[in-house]
Amino acid sequence: MAMQSDDELIISPGIQKYIDTTGEYLKRRDRYIEDVVKKWKFDTIAVHGLYTVEDALEDYNGAIIEPVFLSASQAYRDSDELEAALAYMIPTWCYSRIANPTTYYYEWTLALLEGYGFDGGTSCCSTSSGMAAIMTAVQPFLVHTKEHVFEERNFLATAQCYGGTFQQFKARLEDERAIECRWIGDPTNIDAWASRIDANTRFLYGELPSNPQQGFFDIEAVADLAHSHGLPLIVDNTVAPPALLRPICHGADIVVQSATKTLTSGGSGVAGAVISRKDLVTQVDNPAMKADFAQYVKFLPNRDYGPNLHPMQAYMTLNDMRTLRSKVDMLSRNTQVVAEFLDAHPGIESVEYLGLPNHPLHELASRYMWLVDAEHDAQYGKPVNRYGHLMSFYVAGGIENTRIVFDALQRIWRATDLGRIKSVATIPAISTHQQQGEEGRKLANIPGNLIRLCVGGEHPDDVIADLDQALSKVPKR
Repeated sequence: MAMQSDDELIISPGIQKYIDTTGEYLKRRDRYIEDVVKKWKFDTIAVHGLYTVEDALEDYNGAIIEPVFLSASQAYRDSDELEAALAYMIPTWCYSRIANPTTYYYEWTLALLEGYGFDGGTSCCSTSSGMAAIMTAVQPFLVHTKEHVFEERNFLATAQCYGGTFQQFKARLEDERAIECRWIGDPTNIDAWASRIDANTRFLYGELPSNPQQGFFDIEAVADLAHSHGLPLIVDNTVAPPALLRPICHGADIVVQSATKTLTSGGSGVAGAVISRKDLVTQVDNPAMKADFAQYVKFLPNRDYGPNLHPMQAYMTLNDMRTLRSKVDMLSRNTQVVAEFLDAHPGIESVEYLGLPNHPLHELASRYMWLVDAEHDAQYGKPVNRYGHLMSFYVAGGIENTRIVFDALQRIWRATDLGRIKSVATIPAISTHQQQGEEGRKLANIPGNLIRLCVGGEHPDDVIADLDQALSKVPKR
């Protein structure tokens, strides 16, 4: 993608030739997106993205699947093309630390999926992990202004979040850089957000559904609040991928994905992404960043920091994404069955799953979490709520019984991963949220008897059978 840099460039006739040629290409591609791709259903976009038959026949010897470009760098025809490319005056990938043709196809597809149903434009910046995506999303808003070099900076974030997110915000930003994170304990309370915003606030950040507690909030209300103060809303949407929830359609400015999870459900590697709407809201005086945040961070900050995604992983993630809607539907249905079993089990104190009607956030989540295009599906023919693959449950009898149940699992894998096609469980207090300490876990409501379960593609009866035998190992009293 083309992007003007801040440096002055003398445009020679040779450079102008390349600008004109690629400018026509960009116009054709934009027309193709508006006239063709945006009229497709979600599944078609997931399968094809922007890789066309013409691309394959003209450039890639007819390859039906997007090729993997393992070259570290790009060659240019002459000095004029090199200069124009490195000034971001024409589309380029130049060096795989910055971009790569394979990662482009991944980014273009994910931008279209997260923007499905959104009237405006979206773009995407791939990253090497979900944590790199969070860093990429928040750092540009935390810069000092030239007029106020030593000004205080703060941001708001939901306390119920992934343990790595807590560490990045608390240890790396607050403790090491004195950038205050103001935790929101009850994100459903809009006054809790409003009361923490001041003149030094840079952005609002929320994770939903949260990992592992299934926290949720009213995206539209929080987005409206953020925008009323000239601030962006950033949403970590890893647990509910775009087949279920697309926060940009509800007012969010930026979405963070740990593509390692549901998007790459095969478990073949680690990947991340930042997807943004065009012309986002921010008080940071940076026109390029406001106009196209994801493209800006890709070609400027991330060029210098280097949290790039390897093209082979982009290729594997892209291929996993092609069946996202049907896969998420299956995983959600399986999880619903398992959650209902655990909710009725005498050895369980309670279950955290938004699909359960007795969950306090069920009604709110049901306003936002829908299986995309279910109304156009021959199987359903109407809108259908789905609530994802992640759930948690509290084992009765405390920490000792929790470890007994966890250790007795036979088919469910004990690991910190989630979003796999195989069912995986962990005890967050001693794994994903261990490093944030007792105080941090209390803030996020992560007790020692909580087990996080991500239900996979196995038949739910077999997952239930494993849970039932594990629960039976708890001594009777």
